[in-house]
Amino acid sequence: MKAYIALIIGALSISTSAIFVKFTDAPSAVIAFYRLFFAVVFMTPLFIVKHIRETKQMNKKDWAFAVLSGTLLAFHFILWFESLRYTSVASSVVLVTLQPIFAFVGGFFFFKEKMTMSEWVSALLAILGSVIISWGDFRVSGEALYGDMLALIACAMVTGYWLVGQHLRKQFSLITYTYIVYGIASLVLSVYVSLFRYSFLSYNANDWWCFVLLAVIPTLFGHSLFNWAMKWVNAAMVSMAILFEPIGAIILAYIWLDEKVYLSQGIGSFFIIVGIGAYILGKHIKNNKKIVAFQKRT
Repeated sequence: MKAYIALIIGALSISTSAIFVKFTDAPSAVIAFYRLFFAVVFMTPLFIVKHIRETKQMNKKDWAFAVLSGTLLAFHFILWFESLRYTSVASSVVLVTLQPIFAFVGGFFFFKEKMTMSEWVSALLAILGSVIISWGDFRVSGEALYGDMLALIACAMVTGYWLVGQHLRKQFSLITYTYIVYGIASLVLSVYVSLFRYSFLSYNANDWWCFVLLAVIPTLFGHSLFNWAMKWVNAAMVSMAILFEPIGAIILAYIWLDEKVYLSQGIGSFFIIVGIGAYILGKHIKNNKKIVAFQKRT
């Protein structure tokens, strides 16, 4: 029961991310930088005490993967936060949730993975949902459609981050992996902020509170609870819980930002959440069948 409560709290925590971004007028790259920078600062004592020795095991290939993963994460945050300047929380968060479908497409085209008919149907449902949302936003304004495109590119970036990061995550602890990747992403973002000559310091108290809260609630508190819950529930259940992020974000945006949800967004969100939910559930059933078949052979 504690694990399921943790999943609910974790889903609510990550739902606040888009809201905090909307509450600050700082440049997207600056928000992204401080979100990860403060997360790294808060993780430093634990990393030094318990995990720093793991870095000695990293070779050149591991560091190359870490740099690529961190760079993809940095640009994911820049693009996603920027999308929130142009489109609604509902459209942006739901479209970013398409990560499993981007992974599905990547696995099919780059790794020649075979997909079942149910997986194709699930993917098509999610894609149909994104088309409905984009079409509805296009009718609202060209800026909203531009924000949708940024959100989709951000989704592709974070999918790459997960795919590249798998190599490291299998070899190192969660703290070591996240600390190094977040640190590299922070460094990339600091260079980006410097190149575009954004200020690092000239922000009001509200902005600084948003930076810290982004680091604590959705980054450390939200994702940490998901990882803690994985000791007792399977990865499919955690993935399904993450699908509640757009629902929570839409509700919070309605309460705190007075953002209305258009019919096209509601219909599109429904198709995306059902499509991704069915896809994750199908993958879980497929993996269980493989495990059972392997156990029978052995």
